[in-house]
Amino acid sequence: MSNAPSITVVIPSYNCARWIGDAIGSVLGQSVQPSQIVIVDDGSSDDTEERVSLFDSPLIQYVRQANQGVSAARNNGLARASGDLIAFLDADDAWHPRKLEIQVLALRRRPELFDRDPLVDESFAPAKLDQMLAASDYVLLAAPLTEETRGMVGAPQIAAMKSTAVLINVGRGAVVDEPALIQALEAGKIRGAALDVFAVEPLRAAHPFYKMENVLLSPHTADHVRDFIHLAVECFLENLRRFRANEPLLNLVDKHAGY
Repeated sequence: MSNAPSITVVIPSYNCARWIGDAIGSVLGQSVQPSQIVIVDDGSSDDTEERVSLFDSPLIQYVRQANQGVSAARNNGLARASGDLIAFLDADDAWHPRKLEIQVLALRRRPELFDRDPLVDESFAPAKLDQMLAASDYVLLAAPLTEETRGMVGAPQIAAMKSTAVLINVGRGAVVDEPALIQALEAGKIRGAALDVFAVEPLRAAHPFYKMENVLLSPHTADHVRDFIHLAVECFLENLRRFRANEPLLNLVDKHAGY
């Protein structure tokens, strides 16, 4: 797949020389290959470096740090990662082929628009939302807020999710029934949530989300990707050129759909 995302595998190692070879071999031996393997050796006194050197692969980047701990090793590897996707593998673990295979299930009003999308494995219409949720490990919401999407993910939909699933919302807060989500998170009915948007912003100081260890919060900044301002200006300038040339504009708003 030409448009498949690149993958970096980060392997933090601490006195794991006897297993590091198996871990590396399990990654290199799969049909789905990463673009980079970062091994961070946390200053252990064993022969990790020697064993890593036995693998003559341009994908491997070996880094040695001075006894800062495994968490620091993971962060060190993360800072050096160049892939679109990043996966962490313990040095005493073996990589299973499924761990590098990601299936993307997607839902939209007109699922046929996904037919030629190389990144989408299966598409769903809104009526099949619960079916898609039940099959998903990570549920990413990037929906606009319309009369159709308000409260789209409520108690029944959350109940359809796996107990190990994570809900991520970078669209609009009111797409999710927040009281139902809070209840599910407190009861451990889903693994957790990562939320960038909320029904009322900013969150009040005493909001339950602040006290939940299984919730990651960000202040409506998910659109702040690399070069996002530059990209927005480029889009504006291109549309200005098209407008002057009486050509169709990019990213038109559908006033009937609401976005």
